[in-house]
Amino acid sequence: MKKTIVFIGGLLMLLSGCAKEVRPVDPQAATLLSPTNDETCLDGSSINDTQSNLDFSWSAATNALSYEVVITHLLTQTTQTFASTTNKKTITLTKAEPYSWLVRSIGEEGSVPSESVQWKFYLAGDAVVNYAPFPSELISPPSGANINPDINHLVILNWTASDVDGDLLKFEVYLDKSSATTLITEVEYREKETSLEVEVANNTTYYWKIIAVDANGNQSSSGVYAFRTN
Repeated sequence: MKKTIVFIGGLLMLLSGCAKEVRPVDPQAATLLSPTNDETCLDGSSINDTQSNLDFSWSAATNALSYEVVITHLLTQTTQTFASTTNKKTITLTKAEPYSWLVRSIGEEGSVPSESVQWKFYLAGDAVVNYAPFPSELISPPSGANINPDINHLVILNWTASDVDGDLLKFEVYLDKSSATTLITEVEYREKETSLEVEVANNTTYYWKIIAVDANGNQSSSGVYAFRTN
């Protein structure tokens, strides 16, 4: 009898050791619907001279119990997060300003939230007939990167840009060793993604930014990135 009890106890311990904790299923990413990407949003409801209520919508995501709408003001890079239990949310924003937005799907406790793609839009302003380009997105070198110049001491700056009015004209490229205040060249706008080779020194930290300019003289700044050469 004693041997039987020991055997059963050992079997129970073995089975419990093999059991795996079941983790909740992660929610899927939502698909953004409105406001649409790279557009001037004209359907906001004006509430005063400077603000409008804007309706955001996205597809319901599988295994999502709630959502977070993440809004970024593209000029100041300030971010606000708004909770929602449905796939719609009305948010008050400042008129005539550029924004980006994404939706974070939240599932059961213990699951990992999923993020949608990020879209950009301009919230229409009263009597505004032409909007500045969206701030350029600096792709490479990424901020804080250490990079190796080629044999000719050249590195490639790469960025993307877009404009809701379709009149993007040129880019002003700033590069120096302190605060990206030195204009080194201008590049004509040809397509959404642009690249430029620049000469650099080894073992040096550089700062760079892009100013996008449209045909009406409206401008927007990418903000400053820094990289170091090896």
